[in-house]
Amino acid sequence: MKFIVNDLWQGEFSVNQAGIYEYTLEAMVDQLSSWWKDIQKKAESSSNIIVDLKSGISILAKSIPKIEELDKKVAIQHLVGLIQKGEPQELLIKKLQKELDSEFLQKYPVQNHITSYTNILKVNVERKRAGFSAWYEIFPRSCSTEPGKHGTFRDCLKRIPAIAGMGFNVLYFPPIHPIGITHRKGKNNSVIAGKEDPGSPWAIGNDTGGHMTIHPKLGSFSDFQKVIKKANGYGMELALDLAFQCSPDHPYIKEHPEWFRWRVDGTIQYAENPPKKYEDIVPFNFETEQWQSLWEELKNIVIFWIKQGIKIFRVDNPHTKPFLFWEWLIKLIKEDYPEVIFLAEAFTRPKVMYRLAKIGFTQSYTYFTWRNTKQELTEYLIEITQSQVKDFFRPNFWPNTPDILSEYLQADSQTAFIIRFILASTLSSNYGIYGPPYERFINKAVPGKEEYYNSEKYAIKNWLPEEVKDSNRKLMTAINRIREENPEFHKTNNIRFLPVENSQILYYAKFNEQKTNAILIVVNLDPNYTQAGWIKVPLYELGISPEQSFLAHDLLGGGQYIWQGEYNYIELNPHILPAHIIKIKKYLKKENQFDYFN
Repeated sequence: MKFIVNDLWQGEFSVNQAGIYEYTLEAMVDQLSSWWKDIQKKAESSSNIIVDLKSGISILAKSIPKIEELDKKVAIQHLVGLIQKGEPQELLIKKLQKELDSEFLQKYPVQNHITSYTNILKVNVERKRAGFSAWYEIFPRSCSTEPGKHGTFRDCLKRIPAIAGMGFNVLYFPPIHPIGITHRKGKNNSVIAGKEDPGSPWAIGNDTGGHMTIHPKLGSFSDFQKVIKKANGYGMELALDLAFQCSPDHPYIKEHPEWFRWRVDGTIQYAENPPKKYEDIVPFNFETEQWQSLWEELKNIVIFWIKQGIKIFRVDNPHTKPFLFWEWLIKLIKEDYPEVIFLAEAFTRPKVMYRLAKIGFTQSYTYFTWRNTKQELTEYLIEITQSQVKDFFRPNFWPNTPDILSEYLQADSQTAFIIRFILASTLSSNYGIYGPPYERFINKAVPGKEEYYNSEKYAIKNWLPEEVKDSNRKLMTAINRIREENPEFHKTNNIRFLPVENSQILYYAKFNEQKTNAILIVVNLDPNYTQAGWIKVPLYELGISPEQSFLAHDLLGGGQYIWQGEYNYIELNPHILPAHIIKIKKYLKKENQFDYFN
């Protein structure tokens, strides 16, 4: 560790592979370094220090057995002999300066009074995908282009090139298991289902199998492997939903009734979050006396899918299960499969979300979905990127999900979808969309609720490619390409909000690792009207003088503008393009041209 100031010390260590690392702190008195430091101070005053030199003989002697280099060992032994003989102190000081360099002192301290920190600290090191990802969610059963027909994994194969072509690198499937029949939900979450209603994929299990089985209509495990292989071939990974719950028809209920809660009238306890009721879902009883067998089985489910090739899991409602369970499960999985990523779908209280992150969840859903105003977005991003939260919480921004159609998307035009996409993808290094409805600007909601009307959770949609607006797909492709090509977007915590005197314009910078360059993002939050303002460019950080001209290159719109000085005017028409993503070029006199900063 290195001394900083005022009893503050700092240390670091490097890691080169994913996994959970343990470390602690140890402090000691280093007699050799302390003695040599005092000798140097006294030598500067030209006083007689022969006695002080001789007091170090025993200290030097303690270091000799540790020395690995033979020539160094001989040199220190010779030096001890010279001090014992009482050679002139000027000669001894010169030889000590030669032998006791910083490298030697750091490698061979003479330790005394060692004190160790009582706690073992841990750091979870993840692979790069944990920090930078773009998710696209799609229901495999809706991949057929034939109206009313249940989609298959083979139908999904046809969709992969287009999704990958837009630049998404994680393809996420909701549960792909058999769906229960008892209390199956109908359209719009109706408690009465028709014969053709497919039910919610989150109501897992029937007589054909459970969590380690594939819905028969989707295809075989061989077909599933083809999806993984094709996704990988296009630079994408497949993420799978991990929902630890059952339908009333799940084989576990007959095989292991002790894993569930039973009411006094002998009926099983279904899931509920008053006033919401989920009659088609039965939760596990994590407090059962047979908890050990239950926990082991749930771990086996995760390992089963890992062995099928899944390394990313979106975990459904983890906050409704014990913290202790997740800490146990993630630790064991990470020991053998450190590359596995867990995304926590926990829309709950902040401290609960943060606790899940601390116990091992890689990423988390956030409140971004409901942060709409400039003040709301700024305050929330500052909280998660500039407080202690940034050390353990890795956000994943989703403008929509199958469960959530926000008021912002309901109330406004197609431009609202574009604005929220730009915000999600540029504010956070990890983001995702529930893809087909988002591409099609679908915003019809259940009256009075933030839920999709005729939700795909309870119906097969058969999304047709020709329904997508090509301009929307081009925008997504452009932004994902900008994200991929510019490392400033590969992190979330490098954000800084900058001033602009307009409450409808959000202006922020994403700085590079050395903080010598930044990409400037300006977004019109108003989906209906043109907004304008003077933005302040951080000239000092970019090494630009107020008198120097520079080029502002809009990576999104393609325009290039010669600017000078701190304040520059921008105007954003949301119906044309509601944002600028600006990369600065400096003027190089020798080449007589503008070029990007290094």
